[in-house]
Amino acid sequence: MKDDSRLSTVVLSSMILVVSLVKAGWADDAAVSSVIDEHIRAAWKTESIEPAVLAKDAEFLRRIYLDLVGTVPTFEETVEFLDSYQQDKRRKLIDRLLSAPRFARHQANVWDSVLMLRNPPRYDARTRPEFRQWLRDQFEKNVKYDVWARKLIEAGGNSVENGESMYLIQYSGKAQDTAVSVTRLFLGIQVQCARCHDHPFDDFSQRDFYGMSAFFARLQVVSVGKKNNRNALAVGERNLGDILFTGPQIEQKPGQKGEPVAARFLKGEVLREPELPENFKEPRNFPSGKMPPPPRFSRKDKLAEWIVRPDNPYFRRAIVNRLWAQYMGRGLVHPVDNLSPKNPPSHPELLDSLAQSMLDHKFDLKWFIRELVNSDTYQLGSVGSSQHDQPLWFERARVRPLTTHELLDSFRIVTGFDAAMRAAGQDPEKRLPGAIFSYMDQTFGATSSGTGEYQASLKEHLFLNNASQLRSLIRSGTLLKDLSAGEISAEEKVERLFLTVLSRRPSAEENKKFVAYLSNETKDDSPLEEAIWTLLTCSEFRFNH
Repeated sequence: MKDDSRLSTVVLSSMILVVSLVKAGWADDAAVSSVIDEHIRAAWKTESIEPAVLAKDAEFLRRIYLDLVGTVPTFEETVEFLDSYQQDKRRKLIDRLLSAPRFARHQANVWDSVLMLRNPPRYDARTRPEFRQWLRDQFEKNVKYDVWARKLIEAGGNSVENGESMYLIQYSGKAQDTAVSVTRLFLGIQVQCARCHDHPFDDFSQRDFYGMSAFFARLQVVSVGKKNNRNALAVGERNLGDILFTGPQIEQKPGQKGEPVAARFLKGEVLREPELPENFKEPRNFPSGKMPPPPRFSRKDKLAEWIVRPDNPYFRRAIVNRLWAQYMGRGLVHPVDNLSPKNPPSHPELLDSLAQSMLDHKFDLKWFIRELVNSDTYQLGSVGSSQHDQPLWFERARVRPLTTHELLDSFRIVTGFDAAMRAAGQDPEKRLPGAIFSYMDQTFGATSSGTGEYQASLKEHLFLNNASQLRSLIRSGTLLKDLSAGEISAEEKVERLFLTVLSRRPSAEENKKFVAYLSNETKDDSPLEEAIWTLLTCSEFRFNH
């Protein structure tokens, strides 16, 4: 990163730019993608940076499919786009993908990883089909983010009929763990360093941390019986119970009881609570087997209401920064969950402008994503002068490994496995090679937003080279069968292979080598199968390039 003086120069340039954009009418709703480009270009000019050129159609096509719907395009979709001469074909494709059912499915996968991580702390939260379906519903209906974020924190109903409750259930009523997660995800603030002492770097005291934890001090997870043949859990909230503050960890003594800490909004006011009736009593624990009664006054609901309020300075900045990181590889503030005053944005005025636009559009995530991916900044090529894996000034597109979901779904699309199963009247989900997803998840791991570091492993190498499940997909799919049937020249097969697997046409050298290989006379389809396998397991397929 450049020194502070250079970053300050960029900040000043951005402030001047905002004024000029407003005067020029760039701050209009329809021009947010242009506002993004103007801010980014201003930083390039200040930093004397030469950006990458715009991505070619094939590179853009593969990237936008993976980012929006989590799969590579089909052969037909690839040919249609590459052969089109429409000037606005990229914008039209973006609109079509945002309206596709696969968009909701993919975004649900992304947000499931963000909200639950790979291994939720509560074991029975690791199987959560209702939670994933609930997320998918939010994106299918384009429910505004402030609405469904509030529902996650309120956690009403049971985990089977109200999937959103699983977010809080995963913490099993542990107030401090819940506070860390909620402030990180919805406010972009890291408070865990104030758990045992005042924050060493930020202006957060230990009491600030316990004040946020107090909102969750009365929560209990209750088993409420069976629903749809599944164990149902619910979040109950008692009327009594407090977080006890005993001071810095180093000063604690055996038997020290501590003092109750009032629920307090982060760096804000103490929550005002109505007084309970004199001599009010309630059981220490909710009975299992039935839904817990609602409290007379809900602390967590008041926190949920405060978090999504329009005047909350954290919420809108946090979601804009997270979405930017999802599609651009790093946040305007990075790391993405550390919107600290001591961790300034790379483009502060752009972050402020986008946060205000998000508020003006009532937290419409689909609108924001559309504007972002329509920008030239997003559509840059991935090859440029910067050698950094996460370029600070966004001078080229980031390269990231495909997630487990993306890899498996792309394997299925490319090989034609799903098409073959449907043609045979079978459900592709039920006909997948045994335990392939769980095996791949253990092998490849999971990336939640495209911003994590990547390190290839021996297990990954062994899977790609030896896994029978991958071979089974190839042999069962339509691609191998279609190219094996009829009189198709080797040149046609090679072009079809590259368009199907890598979403591009082969280079002259690639064409020459593959044609020579496929022209060898054999009695079976093994050369064709090997050619498919070679492209499926190459590094170009493994990454979004």
